[in-house]
Amino acid sequence: MTELQRLFLAYDQHRAARRPCALATVVEVIGSAYRRPGARMLVTEDGELTGAISGGCLEGDARQRARRAIFQGEPALVTYDTRDEDDPRHGLGPGCQGVVRILLEPLDFANPDNPLELLRGFAQYPVPAVLATIFETDASGLKAAVGQRVLLTETGAVRGTPLLAAPLAEAARATLAQGQPQILTLDTDAGPVRASLEVLRPPLRLVVYGAGNDAQPLVRLAASLGWHITVVDGRPNLATTTRFPEAAEVRLIPVRELETATPDPLAYHVLLSHNYAYDLAALQTLLASPAPYIGLLGPRLKAQRLLDELDAFPTAQVQQLRERLHSPIGLDLGSETPEEIALAIVAEIQAQHSGRQGRPLRERAGTVHIPADV
Repeated sequence: MTELQRLFLAYDQHRAARRPCALATVVEVIGSAYRRPGARMLVTEDGELTGAISGGCLEGDARQRARRAIFQGEPALVTYDTRDEDDPRHGLGPGCQGVVRILLEPLDFANPDNPLELLRGFAQYPVPAVLATIFETDASGLKAAVGQRVLLTETGAVRGTPLLAAPLAEAARATLAQGQPQILTLDTDAGPVRASLEVLRPPLRLVVYGAGNDAQPLVRLAASLGWHITVVDGRPNLATTTRFPEAAEVRLIPVRELETATPDPLAYHVLLSHNYAYDLAALQTLLASPAPYIGLLGPRLKAQRLLDELDAFPTAQVQQLRERLHSPIGLDLGSETPEEIALAIVAEIQAQHSGRQGRPLRERAGTVHIPADV
């Protein structure tokens, strides 16, 4: 279960029990911090916490401020400067060396566009989106604008505050195109505001061909990251939801049907059936697919033999498959056990999905995170 899913679960429980609560959201980071904009923590009236906004150094103070926001019924913006070594309030010392700004908001359970309901609504759209949050206004103090949001999807769907949709639409489109969060100052009908534009992406889609025992740790690990997983196999005794309760779908597809199946073009595909004919059928159906990742478990010799058998298909397609096939699959972690192999596979997919090389962070030049534009 992902952190956001845990937030939804806790929120639903608090709503059912009518327990007042507030949401703490990281809206801006300057310099270094443990969590980035979009990190969230749910705080109840009696101080129960779900989620995290730091490595533990900010939660105590933010808890008290969130309870105060619930009592006052108004949002509040708090700034933590972890660069101040002489500030003993949070036990930070020379820790993260950054400025973190947290928006604290009492949640209205009756509002279908409160922050968590907007995030839940994003799940209805299988496309990227931008969540724009107003966290600061001009000196005249238009408090009503603080905490207002607009959710804009790649397809143009809009939810949230209509007043803000027009000025935020262009900025949101640019943010989607760049794929990176931004902090912007915008002129609106309510006056100038500062907004945090957070990029929301649908869960990574993973298709696993093969329902053997080594597929189970892979599915479990991928599910813990919130990925949407489909397991495909032709063996009815293995392709069952009992064996893969974490998968969104388990499909029983015999090899002959797999050859003519239409693969998910947005998914990352992993072949570990340990069956030569089944792997060949999967590669055949993936030949023309724009899938961002195709990985094959097994030695290089097996991969070469499979690719050679596809020579009857268009040369350009086969050559493209040769160039983009990940085999042997996974990062070089020295993996031996099924659990270790699953980690290597998931790590390679995560690296490709994020546009990273999968090298040690100490070898990375520059900052770990790409900073939001200010």
